[in-house]
Amino acid sequence: MAWCAARSFHMPAVDMGALRTRAPLAAVAGFASVAGSSVWRSLASSKPSSRFACSAISTDARIKEAVHTDKAPAALGQYSQAIKVDNFVHVSGCLGLIPETGKFVSDNVVDQTEQVLKNMGEILKARGASYSSVVETTILLADWNNFKKVNEIYAKYFPSPAPARSIFQIAALPLDAKIETGCIAAL
Repeated sequence: MAWCAARSFHMPAVDMGALRTRAPLAAVAGFASVAGSSVWRSLASSKPSSRFACSAISTDARIKEAVHTDKAPAALGQYSQAIKVDNFVHVSGCLGLIPETGKFVSDNVVDQTEQVLKNMGEILKARGASYSSVVETTILLADWNNFKKVNEIYAKYFPSPAPARSIFQIAALPLDAKIETGCIAAL
């Protein structure tokens, strides 16, 4: 990465091996100083918009907001039911658990799929979104042979145009679930 940045900004070559053996911290500070001054000169002498473009999502805690509702099962670990960032809600993988009991609705993939989508709907609703605002889903299946059953139920919840979707069979799901589904919705 540093080599590519140095090449694109026409920075002088630095013998990092020699610097590293003599003073590791000086090497980092020196390289940052050389890189910073070269970048600054490069940007100051040209049109900023023509040199490069940068896009980023802020990780500032004031911008990242946890979403929680008691109408969906609590997280099973160190994660949030969903996170709102900018104009998107990222819903964690949902299982077919009944919120009040924390138990599966049944051992049947059809019942679990219905419950998964109901739980997801409650989390979306808690942040002002709905199934129609979902732009992408990820479905994890314990058994690929259940794809057709899951797809039929899924179609009832997501209006046209259906969201983008990834679906995978995996070796195991938490609590031996039959299905887990997460999504991203636009606000």
